Amino acid sequence: MPAAGWVVLGHPEITPPSNFYQLPDTTASTALVATAGIAAAEVKISGYAEIGVIGGDIYETDQWHTDIDVTFSMTGESDGGLAFGASVDLDENGAFGNTTQGGETYFLSYGALRLDMGDTDGAFDAAMREVNLAGASIADDETEHAGFNGNSGLDGTFDGQIARVSYSAAGFTAGLSAEIDDSGDADPVWGLGLRYTTDLGGAAVGIGLGYQTQEDIGDLVGLSLDATMANGFSAAINYSELDPEVGDDNVTHLGLGVGYTMNALSVGVNYGVNEVDGDEVSSGFGLAATYDLGGGLAAHLGYGNSDVDGADDSDRYSLGLSMSF
Repeated sequence: MPAAGWVVLGHPEITPPSNFYQLPDTTASTALVATAGIAAAEVKISGYAEIGVIGGDIYETDQWHTDIDVTFSMTGESDGGLAFGASVDLDENGAFGNTTQGGETYFLSYGALRLDMGDTDGAFDAAMREVNLAGASIADDETEHAGFNGNSGLDGTFDGQIARVSYSAAGFTAGLSAEIDDSGDADPVWGLGLRYTTDLGGAAVGIGLGYQTQEDIGDLVGLSLDATMANGFSAAINYSELDPEVGDDNVTHLGLGVGYTMNALSVGVNYGVNEVDGDEVSSGFGLAATYDLGGGLAAHLGYGNSDVDGADDSDRYSLGLSMSF
């Protein structure tokens, strides 16, 4: 599913979400997984992956190729000497198509140079800092309100399969990304990103600058500033603006967030607002708190409130536990 970001009306040949306004980021999820080991049992994992470019007459256009296969093999033996086992091949479930992405990522790196492909961030998103800084909820309430923007920009305009090349040196990381329309009907989404991180008097400070463009959608620029202090406090601000290809009204988003972590407790609050041609169309705020109970068990509280122009205010909350094994 495409992540939250900027999208456009007026081009049915392109299939991003349905309008310019920021949509909830549904990429984050919470999974609870339990595993138990027994005597004389064995679990083996093997894997295989491919990345590259494919083309030719059988395709509509040249496109990225990514493929992955993971096999889990499980064997055991009873006290009476009866052997048993099972295996599952994740490549056989159809989730990992070679010209789309099913949640998998791939990378190659050599020194300061790195290539990421698959379900990875475009260069715009990779450079920008989100404003949900501390704590987490079991239902993502703090990031599902109408004012939150995950900085994914135009990522997900096509199939979400992205290739990003980055180079890091002296605190700087520069990136270039592309997402291709596999039908060949539309130009790719191109992205550029630059991030700088440094330490100032015990505070880790980051500055991100991003740019994305697609000829039928428009041009998107973004800037983020963030700082994490040694005393547990953190803060971030990000701003992005879309100059659409269709229409004259620019779309902007402003997000603010603060967080605090002390021992087992983490708390974060964020606020965001979206405007079209200077008029507010949606806003919201979110809160998340996590308390680490130890041993992989944690308690979570979340709240989100949304104010959308022309609709009643709405809120949401969650309270629960997470288990990590």
